[in-house]
Amino acid sequence: MNVAPTSQGKSSRFRPGVDRTLPSHRRPSLKKAKINRKKLYIRAMRDAFIKLHPGYAVKNPVMFLVWLGTVVTLVFTIAPNLLGLYPENHPRIFYGLLTGICFLTVWLANFAEALALGRGQAQADVLQTTKSEAIAKKLAPDGTICQVSATSLRTGDTIYLVAGDMIPADGKVIMGMASVDESVITGETVPILKESGTNVASSVIGGTHIISDELIVRITSDPDQGFIDRMIALLAGTKRSKTPGEITLMIFLGVLSLVALLVVATLPAFAYYVGSPVSVPILIALLVALIPTTMGGLFNTISIAAMNGVAQFNIIATSEEALEACADITTLILDKTGTITFGNRLAQEFIPLNGHSLEEMANIALAASVFDDTSEGKSITLVAQSLGGQLDFDLNQALGVKFSEDTRMSGTNFERGHKARKGAVTAIKEFIRLGNGQAPPELNSVCEKISQQGGTPLAVCLDEEIYGVIYLKDIIKPGICEACQQLGYMGINTILLTGDNLITTSVIANLAGVNDFVGEATAEDKVSIIHTEQTAGKVVAMIGDGSNDAAALLKANVGVVMNTGSQAAKEAADIIDLDSDPTKLIDLVRISRQLVVTRGALTTFSLANDITKYFLIIPFIFTTVHLQGLNIMNLSSANSAVISTLIYNAVTIPALIPLALRGVQVKYLQTNQLLLRHLLIYGLGGIIAPLLAIKFIDMLIATTGWG
Repeated sequence: MNVAPTSQGKSSRFRPGVDRTLPSHRRPSLKKAKINRKKLYIRAMRDAFIKLHPGYAVKNPVMFLVWLGTVVTLVFTIAPNLLGLYPENHPRIFYGLLTGICFLTVWLANFAEALALGRGQAQADVLQTTKSEAIAKKLAPDGTICQVSATSLRTGDTIYLVAGDMIPADGKVIMGMASVDESVITGETVPILKESGTNVASSVIGGTHIISDELIVRITSDPDQGFIDRMIALLAGTKRSKTPGEITLMIFLGVLSLVALLVVATLPAFAYYVGSPVSVPILIALLVALIPTTMGGLFNTISIAAMNGVAQFNIIATSEEALEACADITTLILDKTGTITFGNRLAQEFIPLNGHSLEEMANIALAASVFDDTSEGKSITLVAQSLGGQLDFDLNQALGVKFSEDTRMSGTNFERGHKARKGAVTAIKEFIRLGNGQAPPELNSVCEKISQQGGTPLAVCLDEEIYGVIYLKDIIKPGICEACQQLGYMGINTILLTGDNLITTSVIANLAGVNDFVGEATAEDKVSIIHTEQTAGKVVAMIGDGSNDAAALLKANVGVVMNTGSQAAKEAADIIDLDSDPTKLIDLVRISRQLVVTRGALTTFSLANDITKYFLIIPFIFTTVHLQGLNIMNLSSANSAVISTLIYNAVTIPALIPLALRGVQVKYLQTNQLLLRHLLIYGLGGIIAPLLAIKFIDMLIATTGWG
């Protein structure tokens, strides 16, 4: 390739294999990012004031009622006799205290949400440092290089990278081999080898760095659409949308608040009838105590914390809906190559058949693989050459045949009509049958022996004659067996679904510990099996990485793709695992279930609180009616009871922020057991806690004389 001088007068030539290793250095890492707590709290306090804007407050109906109540009590603090109903004894200081506590309640709810967003924003800031204005070396069609701004790159552009360069955008390696530092994404300091022609190692991520050698990369994402951008948006919460679960819970809380509003609205008429008029600020205090302010204040915090928790595991969830769906997964379907195994199948052994020598087989294997630039094809070429394999035809007169899901084989067409092929044994058998050839009798036994070792047999033929079998070996990723066992404890059925032969599939399934397996599956079969599971009422998750998995990932309720996967698979999936570790599904399910359980627990606690607070205030509202017998806590006065209740109502929110951020510990119990546990801990606790806390606050108020 001819390389012309750059715009700055320098020139370069692409020379694969040249070692240009740079000294190792630390780069910002999401996993290892340390958050400055002081700055985090200062930012959260500032943002809590910004969120007081009515345009933002109205998005949370529960807290918006408190916001409106604060405005109303403020008006009555300034003009106590605004309605002209109570000409005597205007407790302006008392009204001012009610206003201040209601305001504090809204501000603390905003603070909780801002704190959760701030944690994500702090992590996003770490990634934002990688999006500096970089210069990219763009390759023109004639091979010349010009330096352009990284922001001007578009999908399909080709760039040239050398050691020390930052990869400006997501792309796919089309030439060369180099070590890439991806610690900014994964937190791992060990460089990753990237090369062309492999599904596993040809994808590169914008913001990572070349630390040795050179690459030519084709850009696969437009500006602000890459992995880094998507993760920044995820962490910063800029693309949040309500999930079905959130919408349902928000409607439920809104209905409860509306009921409380209707109840409070009827009290003035009843109070007037019994001759005990009630002031508007007291009614506001009762309303604030009655509506589920605790859950309303922590509602967004719980969801944001869950999404940030996902990012901590180096997972990109394209939506909160996908994360929420993980809680209901009952069936997990796993692809084999690149998911359960590392996906880097390499030739281990050549086994000649049909009376052919090892060298003859090597010649045909080399001929069938000369145009195959995958890691699998390259390994076959290397083994064939080491066994003395040679090409006895003109490459310029030959035509490469790419692998496809339909044919399940690849190879080369020569002059004079000869065809060399390598591929799945069943596909090669059918190929030679069409040419009136016959498979050697020992073929099945050799393939069975390879499959029983967990390997993949690949048949090699020339025209209608099979020359031998290639033993391809892959390695199962560590921790898969233990992960499948744990998923079983969580009630999730695991199925291995692959295009490999049945014997190999059964061996890998046994080693991986999955519950069931399906071999020799096409892309259509994968979609069909997912549809069957869904028809049976199952919630299906699919983990894959190849282009042939894209349709299945799209069909599944939750599609999870490995970071090493193809671009088509990444676009079809709901969740991208940047570490390419399928055991991450355990973390996804745990976080999702923790999200649902935390919502349920805090909602139960909030409702139990509201019931208790309501009956603590009611005896003091109707001062001329004999309801003092209901003053079971022997609170000192009406004003003290109201203020104590509202103070408890406000401080409950910051007290529960750590639980909202961390989440309730998940116990894998049956639904009825989980419900009983919630009622005992959060229901009973929600009744007892306000009794003790409000009594304590009342005693403090009585001691200071504020009551």
